[in-house]
Amino acid sequence: MKDLQTIVKAYDIRGTYPDQIDGDTCRALGVGFAQYIRTVEPETTEVVVARDMRPSGPELTAAFADGVQSQGLDVLDIGLASTDMIYFASGSLNMPGAMFTASHNPAGYNGIKLCRSAAAPIGEGSGLEEIKAVATSWAAGGVEDDSSTGSRREDDLLDAFAQHVHSFIDVSKLKPLKVIADTANGMGGLIVPEIFKALPFDLEVMYEELDGTFPNHEANPLVPENIVDLQARVVETGADIGLAFDGDADRVFLVDNKGNGISGSLTTALLARATLEKDPGAGIIYNLICSKTVPEVVSENGGTPIRSRVGHSFIKQIMAETGAAFGGEHSAHYYFRDNWRADSGIIASMLVLAELCKFDGSLADMLTPFQRYAASGEINTKVSDAGAVIEAVANHYADASIDRLDGLTVDSGDWWFNLRASNTEPLLRLNLEAGSTEDVVTRVAEVKAIMTAPIS
Repeated sequence: MKDLQTIVKAYDIRGTYPDQIDGDTCRALGVGFAQYIRTVEPETTEVVVARDMRPSGPELTAAFADGVQSQGLDVLDIGLASTDMIYFASGSLNMPGAMFTASHNPAGYNGIKLCRSAAAPIGEGSGLEEIKAVATSWAAGGVEDDSSTGSRREDDLLDAFAQHVHSFIDVSKLKPLKVIADTANGMGGLIVPEIFKALPFDLEVMYEELDGTFPNHEANPLVPENIVDLQARVVETGADIGLAFDGDADRVFLVDNKGNGISGSLTTALLARATLEKDPGAGIIYNLICSKTVPEVVSENGGTPIRSRVGHSFIKQIMAETGAAFGGEHSAHYYFRDNWRADSGIIASMLVLAELCKFDGSLADMLTPFQRYAASGEINTKVSDAGAVIEAVANHYADASIDRLDGLTVDSGDWWFNLRASNTEPLLRLNLEAGSTEDVVTRVAEVKAIMTAPIS
């Protein structure tokens, strides 16, 4: 069996297939998952599983299901799905869930996102270590099969999911906007046409065919070159909005009517304002690499801004603890209390479109009040020793305001940055914000010079 230490991350499981994650590994993880669920949810009898369009998905899902069944739990397989569909299944059916996806990672990767019943998060500090320990023990012959083997059945929940998504908006108030969606050969190609077919929008889908080799571009809308085709098509057709989905379609990145990419921070601010119109005084969660615009907008609209680490399991846990109505990440994950606190790219899309239908103007105009700062975007740098580099940067800025909630955040008042190690790739991620583009360029160069200087 492969090295679980390598592929079990802070909030999911992810690695390259087949050298880091394969069928044997997934069977072991299925055993670990079943044992964990039987411990924390002894009344549970069935687990729901799904997969994205990656070629290794069927093999890994089947192996995992076999491991679950070997421990006496039944399996409901809903087949090809977006990650937010597995959360919908887990929430609406009150079952633990396992989604086989590597999200935005390149074609050679696969992985698993796990949740307890009602889409409760499983991650670092909330079950993932226990699952890894049992899987390791099983591989060494320390876990026996249950006396009875669980059953397996299949179902299609796409229609029910579409109805759930529509429940977040007033469909009668929508207008016939022109919408371009780039689904990047990912799971958006399955769910987007289904969600939109009963709505008055003029929808065009780019790269709709499900293909886990990503023949057109990688399914990571945070990388600027991956939205170039969408930007060009929005301008060419005079569309009102562009929607760029990642591989498992739980994230969406906006392109405005002028072809400009819109950061997850600005979308978070927009959706926070919309949430507070319906739920005055609500708590709004944002992760620590979001623009300062987000807490400003939340406070201006009477809400309570709540800061979080990066990652879905952390945000969901905070949402459960605080009762916050909405949460957003700079990486374009958006979380909804009324969606079992889970993230959904398509629900976020519907809410943005509903706001645009109410607004007397373009998307670019609607977002103007949130254009307050300049940002670097996420800058990834390979270094030999991430921990040592972070400490060197911290020492350099020792006189600034520093916190360690997630990596290193340095706030110098008129500019700030966060530097953190990736949970899924061997990289350091830098996000920096300042008052102008010129300041951003200067400060990024300054920080990168420290990052790449020899460490004594």
